[in-house]
Amino acid sequence: MTDYCEMTRAFERGEVDAAGFSHKDHVGVAWTMLRAYPFLDAACRYGMQIERLALGAGAVDKFNVTITLAFLSLIAERQAATNSPTAAAFLEQNPDLLCGNPLKSLYSAQRLANGAAREIFLLPDRAA
Repeated sequence: MTDYCEMTRAFERGEVDAAGFSHKDHVGVAWTMLRAYPFLDAACRYGMQIERLALGAGAVDKFNVTITLAFLSLIAERQAATNSPTAAAFLEQNPDLLCGNPLKSLYSAQRLANGAAREIFLLPDRAA
C-alpha cells in the first residue's frame, strides 16, 4: 500500500497492522499528517497512534517520545525546505530518512535508550 492518504486515514482510525507497517510507511504517514495538521496537532495524533500500535503489537518498549518527536521535527523541517507535492516525492528526495539513523548526529545511542527518552522529549546530546 503506497497511498499514504488512505493509509493515514486507516492509521488514525487504529486500523493499521503493526506487522505490515514499515519504516517507509511511518515516514509517509508522518509526512501526510504534517501536511494535514499544524505541527503540534500532528505530533500529538501521530504519537498517540504510534504508541497504540506498539502496545497493540506487544512491543511496549518500542515507543519512544524522543525519537518520535525528533523524527517528526526532521520530517517537518525537510518538508518546509523541499515543498514536495506528494509523500512519494518527499521520500524520493530524502532517502536518508529511510535507511540508517538520521538522528545519530544529534543523539547518542545511550541517550535514546535512556528510559526517560521513552516518556519525555529529551534534547539532543550531540551537536548537529
